[in-house]
Amino acid sequence: MSDIVVKDSNGNVLADGDSVTTVKDLKVKGTSETLKRGTLVKSIRLTGRAGEVECNTKKVKGLVLRTEFLKKA
Repeated sequence: MSDIVVKDSNGNVLADGDSVTTVKDLKVKGTSETLKRGTLVKSIRLTGRAGEVECNTKKVKGLVLRTEFLKKA
C-alpha cells in the first residue's frame, strides 16, 4: 500500500494530530450546526482517503471534513 499524502487548501502536508482552521462557513449535514470560517479544529486524524480528515469539534463528534476547506493552523 502506498502512503497517501494529504494536503490542505494551500498545499501544506497534513499529519495526524495537526490543528486546522476552516476557510469558509461549512454547514454540517444532519445537524443544525454551521462551522464558521476561521473555526479552529484540533488533533485531526487522517482517513484512508486523500481528500478527507476526521475530527471532533465542541458540538459535533466524529466529523469528516474535506481538506479543500481547511488550512493548517
